[in-house]
This record gives sequence, structure tokens and C-alpha cells, in this order.
Amino acid sequence: MRLGVAAALAVSAPGAAVATLGASAGCGPGARPAPRTRLTVKQIVERSKPAIVRVEVGRDRVGTGFAVSPDGLIATNLHVVAGATEISVRMLDGATYAVARIAAYDPSRDLALLDIDPGAPIPSLTLGDSDKVAAGDPVIAIGNPLGVLDYTVSDGLISSVRVVSTEPPELTLLQISAPISQGSSGGPLFNPFGEVIGVSTAIFTGGQNLNFGVPSKYVAALLAQPAPMSLEEFAAATPLGPPAPDAEVTITRQVPIHDLAVLDGCDAAQMAEVAQGISEAISVGAPLYNAGNHEACFRVYEGTSMRLEQGAACAGVRAAFTSGLTRAATLTTFKEKAWALRDTFDGLLDVILRKARADGLAPPE
Repeated sequence: MRLGVAAALAVSAPGAAVATLGASAGCGPGARPAPRTRLTVKQIVERSKPAIVRVEVGRDRVGTGFAVSPDGLIATNLHVVAGATEISVRMLDGATYAVARIAAYDPSRDLALLDIDPGAPIPSLTLGDSDKVAAGDPVIAIGNPLGVLDYTVSDGLISSVRVVSTEPPELTLLQISAPISQGSSGGPLFNPFGEVIGVSTAIFTGGQNLNFGVPSKYVAALLAQPAPMSLEEFAAATPLGPPAPDAEVTITRQVPIHDLAVLDGCDAAQMAEVAQGISEAISVGAPLYNAGNHEACFRVYEGTSMRLEQGAACAGVRAAFTSGLTRAATLTTFKEKAWALRDTFDGLLDVILRKARADGLAPPE
């Protein structure tokens, strides 16, 4: 065989009171790593296409993947293959291989490593250091929109590096301006050196297409700790079906604790405006939640979060709302989504109150 959320809290409602792959040869003293060469978009596309594949699950589910080892390990999004007992991948040259087994998967980061038996080494891609990626860096996405193996290319920038959760299993996402379409999920995101720094996924929220990549460090982690299993075992462990009813969802609170610096750039009136907007959203959304209409509650919270994300005077507050919206977008049920934004609200209300006390604008605790 080859390489193959924390304790629940009792809750009532969110309306309660307020690595690069491969080992290198040892270097003697004073040796320097070989310099990397920046590539054009065309060079990256031509070099990488032989390692990028179409992933097929039955007749109606397709996605993109890419080889991360010459012996046949293919990285893709978990949602592309979840619950499947028959998966195949098609290469640039038209060769099609049945997936023999699953080398590893990570439901928290929407990743899976497929294992094929190619019979001979296949082209593969190099993982870059996604921890070195920053907002403003260029990024190139290659995928197969609508499942057509045409290697569509889009380029853009890393819009932001979003820490969605610091609780185990922690999650960071790369928000990118490069468009990602249906069928391109699971495709590679490249830096200017042709290294894979992320895996494409598309998350929709609030009527917007927010384009995200899962950092490549999570792929490297799967490669480092393979857990091979048969397709039958995989299908049983990752059933594809409707999400669990809201009543069956256990909520884990993740209220962020902000440093006072998050309010830098906001004066007292602007902080009061944010607090009032949050309080009004809770006063409207909480009764809806308590009546069992979790989606309506979430929509109220989402609308307020999006408005304040765009209009808040201080960058820290805008970033806090963006992180909350990003986290909500990764969740399945409206119950979880509503609580994710309530966590965002409570974290901001807490820091605004602490700031007001520090400035003598509110009575001490």
C-alpha cells in the first residue's frame, strides 16, 4: 500500500441576552538553496496540465484534481467524491484510471487523496508553502468548469488569508479574486513559481460567489499521515445525502476574544453605531430563531454582518465580520450559521464594552 468541534455547550438560542514535496539532498556548510524562477502564466499552465485531471463520480458528479506524487496520489475536494464507491480520473492524454483506494481524507478541510494504479510514473505537481501566502500575492487557478477537461485558467490575487477557526481542527482559507466555477472544485491554485499553494473550492453566501482555496499545507498533512481505506469503507464514512436536521445539530460556541487594537480607527460614536447595529439584529433575529425559523434568523444576522463589513470605519471590525461570514459559509445548517454570526456579534460587543470601560465611557465591571 502506498502513501496513502470541541465539547458541545448547552444552548438555547443565539437570541439569548446579549510543504514542498520530496526530500532534498543534504547540503554542506554554507550551501544555499537553489533560487526559484518566476514563471509566466502560460508556462505554469503548460507545465502543470499533464498533472491536472478530471475526477468523475457516476454520470452527474465531476470535479478537478491534481497528482501530488508520481505513483498516483490525486488531491481533490472531499465533496466531489464523498459517498462514492466508483471514482475515476481522466488525464490530459485521455488515459482513464479507476481509483483503487482512498489514501486519506479530511472532512474539516474538504480534502481527499485518491489513489490510482497508473502502472508507470505520472506527472505530478509540487506543493508550495501556503503559510507564506499573503493578501496581494498573485494566484493562478486551473480547473475544468462544468466538468469539461479544457484546463480553463483564471488569475487574480489573494484577497485575504482568513482564519476561520483556531479551535481544533483549525481552519484557514485563502480568499481569492480568481473566479472558480462548478467543476473546478479540487483544482490547484498556483503561486508565480508554479507551486501549488491551495486547492480550489467555491463557497456561496448572500447571493455572492466567494472564491476560496484550502491551503496546500493541509494536503501536505494528509500526505504525511496516510490512512488508506477501501472505497466501500470511504463511502460508509462519508455518506452523501441531505444535511442533518437542525434539531440534530450540536452547537459549539466559538466567540472570538479580540484585542482592543481591533477597534483602532473607530471613535466612540462609530463603536456605538456598530454595537447598535448588532443589538438591533439580535432583537429581530432572536425571536425568529426561538420560533424555530433558523434560516430567517441567519438572514437577518447575515445582512447586518455584510452591511457592517462594508461600512465599518475600522479595518479590524471589518475583518471580524468577514471572518464570521467566512466561517458561516463553511457550515451546513442554518442553525450553525446563525450561531457562527452570533459568535461574531458577541465577540465584537465584548471588545467594544471593554474599550468603553478603558476609556471611561462605561462603568467598570
